[in-house]
Amino acid sequence: QLQLVESGGGLVQPGGSLRLSCADSGFTLRGYSIGWFRQAPGKEREGVSCISRGDGGIYYADSVKGRFTISREDAKNTVYLQMNSLKPEDTAVYYCAADSTYYCLPYERDYAYWGQGTQVTVSS
Repeated sequence: QLQLVESGGGLVQPGGSLRLSCADSGFTLRGYSIGWFRQAPGKEREGVSCISRGDGGIYYADSVKGRFTISREDAKNTVYLQMNSLKPEDTAVYYCAADSTYYCLPYERDYAYWGQGTQVTVSS
């Protein structure tokens, strides 16, 4: 069973950057579609980005398009979410999730495995 671990969160000023990592020590993430989600206080969890297992297709939510980049580094068995030009409204707990589906989708119900989350706070 996958045990996803997120890292890289923290406190950053508006306009700054962070890179989140999602890794698993036992299973090859290349065999899974990976999604990044976030949940802000008082809000529902939303899909931010995902990368497909099959064709490598990528999705971004409109709110992060042009600022966030998802990528895989198979040699390190890690999926990254590079976040640039961060805004206060990006503040949330960020989760990575995995599923064996061929194509990724930005919906919680499509993912069987979840990490514990990492806090991202954007504030001056």
